[in-house]
Order: sequence, then structure tokens, then C-alpha cells
Amino acid sequence: MNSTILTNTVRFVVLLLLQGLILRRIAMEWPYFHIVLYPLFILLLPLRTPRPLVILLGFLAGIAVDLFYQTPGLHASAATFTAFARALVLRYLEPRGGYNVNYSPTAWRLGLGWFLRYSAILMLLHLLFYFSVEAFTFVWLGEILLKTGLSFIFSMLFVFIYTVVFNPAE
Repeated sequence: MNSTILTNTVRFVVLLLLQGLILRRIAMEWPYFHIVLYPLFILLLPLRTPRPLVILLGFLAGIAVDLFYQTPGLHASAATFTAFARALVLRYLEPRGGYNVNYSPTAWRLGLGWFLRYSAILMLLHLLFYFSVEAFTFVWLGEILLKTGLSFIFSMLFVFIYTVVFNPAE
């Protein structure tokens, strides 16, 4: 139990610093390429984590990223939405034998194909929600979809690299 908390705390700090100190600069240089990795913290939480806690942790992760980006509430709302949608996506992708709730939904535990589908669905929802709230109107629907699509491609590339390099078991 304590190793799970430590693992997730370290993952949170590393992803937050990576997002806030490095990936933020890319978004500042190229406004159509927002590479987001911090939702991996939400995606990789243990399956036994109660849904209200997942949503609270998603909100806190989003607020922490908002501090770096100086976007009060924007990342918090998207991360909270992603945390809420996580349970629905997990239910949709549940294997025949069910999940072992003692583990996190990782590529190491459930297979790379399953994990890429899982992360792709949630990252796409996260980015679509984020850019929709950022624009705050569907007048810019084309731009919202363009930013979502391009950011999704690059974010998923980084998710894949993260998964291959670190291959988290917890």
C-alpha cells in the first residue's frame, strides 16, 4: 500500500514538473501542439482507488498544472472531466475476466494494445474538453478540432514513449 502511494506521488511530481517546465514551453512556441502528459497520473491510478478520490486527485493535478500555465481552472476542469470519464472508459474496455483491482491499468498488466486504446480514448476526451473550454464557444470549432487532433497525435506519441521507456507495473 505504501509503495503504491509513493509510486503515484513520484509519478505525479515527475509528470507535473515535465509538463510545467518542459512541455509548457512547446505550447508557448507552437500554439497548435499542446503535448500533455500529466493525465497519465490519473490514468495510472490503481483500479481500487475510489472514484471520488480519483476525481479529487484529477482536480488537484489540474490545479497544479494551472499554476505553471497561469490558466486558472482550465486544466483543473479538463483533468476533473478526465478523472470522471476514467471509470466509464474502464468499464467499456473491461476484459472478459474483469480487472484485478489490486493493480493499476498499465500496459505491463493489461497489454500494450489495451493500454493504448485506454489512454487514447481518455487523452482525446481530455484534449477535446480542454480546447472546448479554452475557446468557450463552438464558433471556433474548426480550430478546436485542429488543436485537438494535432495535440492528440503528439501527446499519444509521448504516452507511447513513456510507456515503453518506463513500463510502469504499478
